[in-house]
Amino acid sequence: MTEAAALAAGRWVGRGDKIAADQAAVDGMRAMLDSVSMAGVVVIGEGEKDEAPMLFNGEPVGDGTGPEVVDVAVDPLEGTRLTALGQPNAIAVIAVAERGTMFFPGAAVYMNKIAVGPQGIDAVEIEASPTENVNAVAKAKGVSAREITVVVLERETARGADRRASRGGRESSADS
Repeated sequence: MTEAAALAAGRWVGRGDKIAADQAAVDGMRAMLDSVSMAGVVVIGEGEKDEAPMLFNGEPVGDGTGPEVVDVAVDPLEGTRLTALGQPNAIAVIAVAERGTMFFPGAAVYMNKIAVGPQGIDAVEIEASPTENVNAVAKAKGVSAREITVVVLERETARGADRRASRGGRESSADS
């Protein structure tokens, strides 16, 4: 699904139209989501805060068949401005969880978010510092903190986090 969104948005790289790039990513992701055997509901969508094209909160996704009833969080194109300007580091994001288990933030403009692989699920704490979380994930994986890769989106709200995280693991930034 993220690949479909990225490929669709890719046609708009460097063309100066972030709304068209976002719409293409949304359309690509929606087409793939609707082909999946599940009954999903978007609980965290994008677009409300900036009137962009979106997969909206409450929108049903999936083909409606199969045993899976799930919550879906999406951002088909994080980095619309980057895409429009032909710059690197835009990403497409999706998360799926059992129905009723994903936090619904309402019309929140910003919230802290953290994502880890399966070995880090029980290791991280949203209120912990980036360094503490890097160390906790490293311990859970049985590796050195230097073997953990950290990605921090370059946002004003994340400026301190990226500096702190770079002391614990390898750092990679993604501009938005």
